[in-house]
Amino acid sequence: MRVYVSADMEGVTGLVGAEDVQMGGRDYERGRAMMTEDVNAAVSGALQGGAAEVLVNDTHSTMRNLLVDQLHPRVALVRGKPKPMGMVQDLDADFDAMVCVGYHSRAGTLGVLSHNFMGHEIEDMWLDERPMGEIGFAHATATALGVPVVALFGDDAACEEMRAWDDTVLTAPVKYARDRFAARLRPAAEAREAITQTTADAVRRTEARTAQRPAPDTTPHTLAVRWQSASVAQQLAGIPGVTRHDDRTVTTNAPLPALFRLFGVFMSVAYALTGQAPYC
Repeated sequence: MRVYVSADMEGVTGLVGAEDVQMGGRDYERGRAMMTEDVNAAVSGALQGGAAEVLVNDTHSTMRNLLVDQLHPRVALVRGKPKPMGMVQDLDADFDAMVCVGYHSRAGTLGVLSHNFMGHEIEDMWLDERPMGEIGFAHATATALGVPVVALFGDDAACEEMRAWDDTVLTAPVKYARDRFAARLRPAAEAREAITQTTADAVRRTEARTAQRPAPDTTPHTLAVRWQSASVAQQLAGIPGVTRHDDRTVTTNAPLPALFRLFGVFMSVAYALTGQAPYC
């Protein structure tokens, strides 16, 4: 059994502020260690649940956050950027399950470090008119490939968002949001035990239900993104197949995962035009 772990940072145990998760922040190095420990907890759970192979994708910011020499020795790692498929790089139909570690809720929610991919630059996103953030987009892309998302870990807002998107996914909160930069933290050992046990349960359950994997989806879907900057929307409208719905909102149609790949191009254009740090 092959398990894919997509690892973000904002939803990691103990982390609540920009300086915990941004390179150069005073607590970033400690944040890297905490992220590595959460990922190792998930890997241990996957192996206990019957996984023969685990691939981890470091998906946060520079995508060079995990401490390679401290990762579980059974792990293969996708590291660095640019990655054409970002948070789901190297995920394909040969994987039996996907686990999300350190995920956060979408922009506009009262979750710890909530945002959509680019901090304040992306105000809202929709997939087929359904409000969406990183959780929904990653889930939809994996499902389109025929890979079930089986577990997610982050704060309580992220877990709630995942359950609303797909209530079959097992979740365990590692902290409870009190504001966008504040949380009540679970003890680290307790949080990581929850990650391990929940992942093990999810993988075991998936192995027993291999006949119920989602069917690959090749139908077109509609992505809409509302940007803070009208300049971004105007430039993106120059991409074939992209339409400017209003001054700040663009829409496009394509099958997944091609739609996820195209959104990566959207972000490259936005970064080039704005160059602003997130969490302002």
